[in-house]
Amino acid sequence: MNTQQRVPVTILTGFLGSGKTTLLNRILTEEHGKRIAVIENEYGEVGIDQALVINADEEVFEMSNGCICCTVRGDLIRVLNNLSKRRDKFDYVLVETTGLADPGPVAQTFFMDEELRAEYALDGIVSLVDAAHIEQQLGRSDESTEQIAFADVLVLNKTDLVNGEALDGLEARLRGMNRMARVVRSERANVPVETVLDLGAFNLDEVLERRPTFLEPEYPFEWTGVYSLDAGRYEFSLIDGPDPTMSLIVVPDQGADDAALRVSAEWCVRQYAEPAEIIHPGGEIPVGRHVNLQLASPGRKSFFLDFEAHVQVGLYTQHLSEEFDFQLRNADGVVVPAEVERTWVAQHEHDDTVGSVAIERDGDADPEKLNAWIGQLLRERGVDIFRMKGFISIAGQSRRFVFQGVHMLVDSQPEREWGDAPRRNQLVFIGRNLDGQSMREGFEACLT
Repeated sequence: MNTQQRVPVTILTGFLGSGKTTLLNRILTEEHGKRIAVIENEYGEVGIDQALVINADEEVFEMSNGCICCTVRGDLIRVLNNLSKRRDKFDYVLVETTGLADPGPVAQTFFMDEELRAEYALDGIVSLVDAAHIEQQLGRSDESTEQIAFADVLVLNKTDLVNGEALDGLEARLRGMNRMARVVRSERANVPVETVLDLGAFNLDEVLERRPTFLEPEYPFEWTGVYSLDAGRYEFSLIDGPDPTMSLIVVPDQGADDAALRVSAEWCVRQYAEPAEIIHPGGEIPVGRHVNLQLASPGRKSFFLDFEAHVQVGLYTQHLSEEFDFQLRNADGVVVPAEVERTWVAQHEHDDTVGSVAIERDGDADPEKLNAWIGQLLRERGVDIFRMKGFISIAGQSRRFVFQGVHMLVDSQPEREWGDAPRRNQLVFIGRNLDGQSMREGFEACLT
């Protein structure tokens, strides 16, 4: 395929607080002559990053569904397909992943989806490395290791915070983890644009040699059962499981061989990215749509399917069959077994202790109380707080303050005037075992 006719894409990754948004802003302000569309993925329920990107009008497309390497792949496909209709507005795409994303499945998207492969060419993966904190991150996060292993370029950032000998040792360690990547040192992500764009660096054959399972995709569902059903009404029942809800898609005209299952699985990826239709016990399950079965009530719950003619269907379920004891019965109460079952095994798992705390409050913060609260928070929990970011309204100040931090390092700078905009504080903390209620109460005590 002629890559010159396709839009180049750079994936910008790196662990929380490594400087991705800073580098993105530098790229957007450079005189490189490119029209760049930016796709951002946020982690947490409050979107902050788009407001941190300068000139972020219609060129920034935000996805706030959490992990871009799992359930958000359908969102990424949809955004890129929509961008294809506006080819005259841009000639380059930057995808900035959340700091908790494995970039492998993101890169995989550009090879698994036929439509995207015809429109876009993966130019390279650029990973930022926080020189001051990467040692402790590597010991506690699989994602940070994957971000280094997949990179075509490693930007060793914040070099001003580490002495020369330690920096040389760190660079040697990075080269040991990824001998193919180019290492570029930087302060405040200040690197020449030509070191991160138009690389032509991503080589699928080399990746497959290092990782033969690279093109084995991850899916937002775990199990598929293929059923051959006569016309009639069927009861789909299940017991209490690990979650109070379960997503499901019933795929019509489902083939039973591996190729047919793969085609339907890729179709389901897009459907899982759409809002789910809520179905309560006793309700009808529509065919071909993303639904969310409500399972909070005790005991076995039943849902129903109706078919007017013989059909072979595939049930693509969020969880494994044995976790909920799925049963499909015909009108006579006879259990209908699945003719084919397939388990889709995820290639990675996220640390369940890692989460985000969002704080949104109107009003002004007293600067002395705010400094005292942040100081105490960092002394007590700094090692567990990976990333802090947001906007604060300081009493007596006409401009809003941008608040950013990584572990024990925190910075706040005045930005644009509030003007007529409501003075609203928005903060996001990402870390391990965070006490959201205590943190919200602590911030509220800082308000005047």
